[in-house]
Order: sequence, then C-alpha cells, then structure tokens
Amino acid sequence: MKPVLLIATFILLSFSSCAQGSSQKNSKEQKVGGPCEGCEAIYETPIAFEQLSWTDTLPDFNEPGPKVVISGVVYGTDGKPAPGVILYVYHTDQNGHYSKKGGEKGWALRHGYIRGWLKTNEKGEYQFYTLRPASYPNSKIPQHIHPTIKEPDKNEYWIDEFLFDDDPFLTTEERNKQEGRGGKGIIRLEKKAGMLYGKRDIYLGRNIPAYPSS
Repeated sequence: MKPVLLIATFILLSFSSCAQGSSQKNSKEQKVGGPCEGCEAIYETPIAFEQLSWTDTLPDFNEPGPKVVISGVVYGTDGKPAPGVILYVYHTDQNGHYSKKGGEKGWALRHGYIRGWLKTNEKGEYQFYTLRPASYPNSKIPQHIHPTIKEPDKNEYWIDEFLFDDDPFLTTEERNKQEGRGGKGIIRLEKKAGMLYGKRDIYLGRNIPAYPSS
C-alpha cells in the first residue's frame, strides 16, 4: 500500500473511532496540563461519558496473570470528593507489549486493547479490575499504568502513572523522577484471596501546569 494511502486510511479510521467522543468536547474548557500526546484517546470511549460507571473491568482481567483491583477517591481543590471526573487508563500485557486483538482504530493502534474508561461517582470514587502489567521487554522500566483525567470544565490531561511500590525496577532514581501530578502515583499492593488490591487517591490540580488556583 502506498504511503499516501496508508496515511489517509489511518486518518479515516481515527476519525470514525473518535466520532462519539468528539461530540463530547467543549470549546469553552479551561486549558490545563500542557502538551499531552495521546490524551485525546479519552474521547474514544465506546459509550457516552454520561453513561460511564465508576467501576470498570479491563479486557485482560480474565486472562492468565496477577489480578489487580485499583481504587481510590478523586478530590477537588476544595478537598471534597469530585464526582463526574472521567479517568482513562491503559497498559501493557503480560509480555510488556501494548498488544492488539485486530481491528483497532484511533489511539488503540498504539495503546492496544487493554484500556478502560470510568467516571467518578457522587462520592468521587473510582475502581478498576485488570492484570498487573509487565515491564517493556528487555528493559528496566518499571511496570506502569497510564492514566488520563478529564474534568467537566477542563480539557483532558495526564497525571503520574500508576506504579507499584514492590517493583524492583522502581529504584530511588525512578521514584525521584515522579512529578506528583495528581498526587502520588506509587501504590502498595496487598494480597487478599488471590487478588492484589491497591489504593490511590487523586488530587485534581496538584502539580498540574496552568491549573487555576482555588
């Protein structure tokens, strides 16, 4: 296939996959967070934001691997739980790849099929079920889960990755690299009945560039 045709095909696929999400964008949103490559994937949710649940099970959960449940509360700058905040997450498979099932469109071509969307409930809570991701092959990069945040009146932006405190690749140097966007992203896992449980509270605006002061 010729390069021009390949580009045209990619654009068409990306457009069609984002048709649902594009209608959810608001031109009057406050611009915060700075550059964010791939954050627009948050609009590729298969259902409208209004219909999202505060809990989600990612597509890999029933596959072989260490099962993880991650939960927490999202807080606003006023210290109160923040309802209606969208959270998009994605990560690698058990071999460290952003694997695909076939037929992916838009950012799924890069992020793979292991991804999910949630919306905090009236208590600001979120929760998702997945497998603990693997590090990139032949690397010492810590295991991680990528998160993107979308507040009702602001554009989408990234926060610190979910990292695991017991990861041998999470060295002191790596810990010191964390910016604390949205608060601390390093979580401790506790094993109960064959499942790993981790908790991370998220603080809107914390260490986010151009975020308005309360």
